Amino acid sequence: QVQLVESGGGLVQPGGSLRLSCAASGSISSISSMGWYRQAPGKQRELVAAVTNVGRTNYADSVKGRFTISRDNAKNTVYLQMNSLKPEDTAVYYCNSAILYYLLSWGQGTQVTVSS
Repeated sequence: QVQLVESGGGLVQPGGSLRLSCAASGSISSISSMGWYRQAPGKQRELVAAVTNVGRTNYADSVKGRFTISRDNAKNTVYLQMNSLKPEDTAVYYCNSAILYYLLSWGQGTQVTVSS
């Protein structure tokens, strides 16, 4: 099965930016919609952004206008550009299929901490 490896997280001040990457060990071209999820301490995992194979995107209201998701099927990679970060964006970020029926095994995620 395809393995997912997220990277690019870190500690950033409010208003800062980060770019997350998700590298898949195999082809993701057959997964029509890929997404980024996040899970904050004590909260459920939530889908914050998704991108289809034709580049159509959807965002949770909490990140709309600040986050941009993209995918490169040739590189089997999904990206999440995060701008104007807020403390409430602090969470572990994961990528996976945005269609629950086609979920892959979860990767280890990447920690994003927004704090001054």
